[in-house]
Amino acid sequence: MRTIRYLIRLFLAYVTRFKILILAGIFIGVIIFLVLHFVFPVFFGKNVRRIGITGKYHVEELPKDILALVGAGLTKINIHGEIEEGLAKSWETKDGGKTWDFFLKENKFWQDKTRVTSKNINYEFEGVTIDRPNDYTISFKLQTRFSAFPSVVSHPVFKKGLLGTGSWKVEKLKLSGSFVEEVVLRNNDNSKRRFKFFPTEERTKLAFKLGEVDEVVDLIDPKPLNSWNTVEVTPTINKNRFLAIFFNTQDETLSDKSLRQALSYTIDKSKFESERAIGPISPLSWTFNPQVKAYDYDPEKAKSLFKGQPTIKLVTSPLLLDIAEIIAKDWDNVGIKTQVLVSSILPEEYQAFLAIYDIPPDPDQYSTWHSTQGASNISHYKNPRIDKLLEDGRIELDTEVRKKIYFDFQRFLLEDAPAAFLVNPVSYTVTRK
Repeated sequence: MRTIRYLIRLFLAYVTRFKILILAGIFIGVIIFLVLHFVFPVFFGKNVRRIGITGKYHVEELPKDILALVGAGLTKINIHGEIEEGLAKSWETKDGGKTWDFFLKENKFWQDKTRVTSKNINYEFEGVTIDRPNDYTISFKLQTRFSAFPSVVSHPVFKKGLLGTGSWKVEKLKLSGSFVEEVVLRNNDNSKRRFKFFPTEERTKLAFKLGEVDEVVDLIDPKPLNSWNTVEVTPTINKNRFLAIFFNTQDETLSDKSLRQALSYTIDKSKFESERAIGPISPLSWTFNPQVKAYDYDPEKAKSLFKGQPTIKLVTSPLLLDIAEIIAKDWDNVGIKTQVLVSSILPEEYQAFLAIYDIPPDPDQYSTWHSTQGASNISHYKNPRIDKLLEDGRIELDTEVRKKIYFDFQRFLLEDAPAAFLVNPVSYTVTRK
């Protein structure tokens, strides 16, 4: 007891003797806190958004939403997939789509205050010859006709050092090998956005838990973050993606179109909390055809389309395992024995593969469905009619004719059922309150 009384007296004596210094220290601490949290951001950056993103990206392949903050392309694409002006005010082709001439706006400047001219537009495309007849004209000579080329040059273009034409500048770029680990952008009022990239969704969520980021975007599975009281979860239906099962049409079992159709009819799409996807084209696209075979849930019709008890191996990623198991149960209910396998990559041999597909902004899906394509033709699909439509669509310049081609493409593709289209998936943004 004597020791405790002694320590109390010693503490009170210390406080009495140094109370002015203690009060001054508290006052200074409060001032520093106010400066750091209120004054500093006004002069040195209104805020810093620390954003976590899942994916491995090279510099030139960063998400377009990020690149668009910093720069612009010769064109840009609106939400309907239509081409609009970017750095170019107009464009033309005089030889059916083999040579494209773009005419630049004369009032555009790079972030180093130099004027945008054809000489510092540095696109590089394999097999394409680029000419610059004057400061405000740039010409691309392709080896073959390609009507979708104006959509290709919507990709933002930069000068050396990632100097663009936008209001956000690249302040810092950190690489891990050849992949971007972090990029920091700063705008004209000194606000910052720090994007950090992580190889898996689980690693992204761990970074959020550890306080490395305050916001994570484009999550497929928000659990367990969505159960926290300290976060705000915002769901978004991404109509430029679809969730689908790609059938290996060269597989002995799944080469049967009727069985593929049965597998599509058997899936109860209403179990998935999102909007139905009925085909490979975005419902926002100017070429979207709503009059296709939708394969609404109809297990009785499915049973009439196949005989026996086929066995299917369904492969998917860990993120989509829960959905794969729901599908497997639907298939089992009509007598189709199903085995679910998990793989982080597309295996060399498979029967059915459940995946999320990013829909290109232009309706040209040659690489996904044309029989000459290799790894990008996930379904190993071969159909002369579809081949011809895809070939015609990528050389046709007349908008209405091209629209009709892609309407037919969707109609015949859905009839053949090389994939079961399920939904436009929901992605989640999780923000710390």
